[in-house]
Amino acid sequence: MADETPKGPLSGQVALVTGSSRGIGAATARALAAKGAHVVITGRRVKDLEAVEDAIHDAGGTATIAPMDLTETDSIGRLAQAIAERFEKLDLLAISAAQLPTLTPVTQIEQKPFNEALTLNVLATQALIAAFDPLLKRAEAGKIIGLTSSVGAEPRPFWGAYGATKAAFDNLLESHAKEVERISEIRVAIIDPGATRTSMRARAYPGEDPQTVKPPEAVADRIAELAEKGFANLHRERVEISS
Repeated sequence: MADETPKGPLSGQVALVTGSSRGIGAATARALAAKGAHVVITGRRVKDLEAVEDAIHDAGGTATIAPMDLTETDSIGRLAQAIAERFEKLDLLAISAAQLPTLTPVTQIEQKPFNEALTLNVLATQALIAAFDPLLKRAEAGKIIGLTSSVGAEPRPFWGAYGATKAAFDNLLESHAKEVERISEIRVAIIDPGATRTSMRARAYPGEDPQTVKPPEAVADRIAELAEKGFANLHRERVEISS
C-alpha cells in the first residue's frame, strides 16, 4: 500500500509511469495522481521529475520520483525490488519512455542512434515487463498500457528506424498479452497518441505550429480513464482529439 491514500477512483493503487519527466509521461503521472493513485515517476532529468512531483503534491496527490536511465544494466531490476519492498504490488505499468532516432532513409540509418533507440524502445520494454510481472500479478487487476506510434504498423518514408522499434514494441506487448490472459488478471493495452504537442513531435516536425496539435493532457486523460474503468485485453486505440 502507498504511504498516503488520497481520495479518488484509483485510491490505494500504485502506478509506474516511465518517461514521466515531461510530455505525455508527465501529464499521465499528474492525471493518475489526480484520480488518487500513488505514482512512481521515472526519467533521467532529476529537476524535471521534481517539478512533476511538486505539481502532483500541490494538487493533493502523492508521488515518488525514481531518477534512472532505463537503458542501464540492472536499473529496472533495482526499481522493481524497491517498489516490491515499499508497495508489494503494482496496479499499472504505463510505458511512455521512447527515443526517436534521426529521420533518414533506411540506407543511411546510423547504427549508434538506432541501437540506442532499440535499447530503450524494445529491450527496456521487455525488461520492464519481466521485472514487474510478479508485482502486476499481485494487484487485483494489473494493467499495462504502452504508448506506440502509427509508424510501427504503417511504414513511412524516413521513419524506418523508429518504426522498426515500435513494431517490435507492439509485438512484445501483444505477445505478452496473449501469454497472460488465461493465467492472470493482467490486461494489456496499446495506445497510439496520434499528433501530440511534445518535444519529440517538435523534433520530427520542426516547421509545425505546436498549437495545431492536441496537448499531452488530452492523451493523459484518456490513459487515466482506461486505468479507472478498465479495458479488455489487447485493447488498442488511437487518441483522436481535436487540438
